[in-house]
Amino acid sequence: MKIALQSLASVVFGLVFFGLALFWPAGTFHYWQAWLFIFVFIFATMGPSLYLAVKMPDALKRRMKAGPFAETRPLQKVIITGTVLSVAAVLVVSALDHRFGWSTVPTTVIVIGLVLVFLGLTMAQFVVIQNNYAGATVTVEADQELVSTGLYGLVRHPMYVGTLVMMLGTPLALDSYWGLVLIAPALLILALRITDEEKALRQELDGYEEYTHKVHYRLVPGVW
Repeated sequence: MKIALQSLASVVFGLVFFGLALFWPAGTFHYWQAWLFIFVFIFATMGPSLYLAVKMPDALKRRMKAGPFAETRPLQKVIITGTVLSVAAVLVVSALDHRFGWSTVPTTVIVIGLVLVFLGLTMAQFVVIQNNYAGATVTVEADQELVSTGLYGLVRHPMYVGTLVMMLGTPLALDSYWGLVLIAPALLILALRITDEEKALRQELDGYEEYTHKVHYRLVPGVW
């Protein structure tokens, strides 16, 4: 029951957040791209969340524990704060772009953006199903086991790959090219999070150092 209430509260918070970050700077509720984005976001996250609530409640609890104050590593508190601000900036700039017509995004590209958002979110949720220790905070638990198969056999941080795909699709889905400009600092913040997270994993998770020699790339195969 507690998890269900937390999930509901998370949905309500998300709606308020998106409402303020999109419709306020857009200056109107007649912003169909934003409505579709919100629908896809909720649809892509609620299904897996319901599955986790029934089949893997511990994993859902880890996902619900999020935010700067939930982090135990000081640097991660700063990183998560920067992440929230960068996400808000992408949404606000995209909405302003839509309002003032700084760029013109064809409907086909908007649909591609929505597909990327859906695929990115779905991938990130699937990672949690594959590895129920994949929480929203950088924490290594006493009984945590190393997962090195499936998506983890391709890159070391598949959840962040999903995040990256979603980030790239978000401005396009919101009728903006200028929003893509802010993806660059967001990527730097993501890279910093991964780098610091790997320090913790190498120190605290058995077998992780050997795993890094088998799976060489953190985020993008052949690149990094």
